[in-house]
Amino acid sequence: MPLLWVPGWPGSRLRPSWAIEGNPSSSLIRSPKDFGGQAFWSLGDLFTIDTPEQRRMGIRDSQDPAMRDWLGSAQFDRLEDDWPRKWAERGGSYANRHGNSVPRFHITWGTGPGVIEHFVRRVKEYVSAGRITLKFRHQVDRSLMENGAAKGISGTCLAEDTAERGQKTNRDSVGDFELHAPSVIVTSGGIGGNFEMIRQNWPRERLGAPPKEMVAGCRSM
Repeated sequence: MPLLWVPGWPGSRLRPSWAIEGNPSSSLIRSPKDFGGQAFWSLGDLFTIDTPEQRRMGIRDSQDPAMRDWLGSAQFDRLEDDWPRKWAERGGSYANRHGNSVPRFHITWGTGPGVIEHFVRRVKEYVSAGRITLKFRHQVDRSLMENGAAKGISGTCLAEDTAERGQKTNRDSVGDFELHAPSVIVTSGGIGGNFEMIRQNWPRERLGAPPKEMVAGCRSM
């Protein structure tokens, strides 16, 4: 079945490439003209558990302590966190610790570019086979809903831009677009890469004024 796939910033957002397996034709809609987003610039560290590297160094690890550490990092220190805490502890663990109790982050060969390499190669193979149509410089502004389900997207066609990866590009509109499909996948993440939205939604009553400088992965503003 035709598929609309909307990857976004930050992160590579290329993991749903597996979904193309059962789809004879798909469209990938993206504003930047490169793949990988912030993941390209990252150190490429991956949270992995009970790996050969850990065992070789005598580090004992498993899913249970990793889950406890992960839940503990959430802290759940606000009154409104009561239900999220109950959800997190539904498996019998307690969300009351912070950080990794053992080393778990592994640096990949090639760092960020090495992480996204395999996903990018797969997407390009599908493009060559005619199974994916790339629509760069398409800014998705809204989801088109039908009976409670996303059945399409619409947005703005942006002017071409020759800026290099990581540089600011124009947002000049040269038209509109609208696309429909039985299935729509949106992997745009949250607001972590949008410092303006973070400041707008900052919990000032609890944490005071938002910091003047923020860091999102490998960027600061």
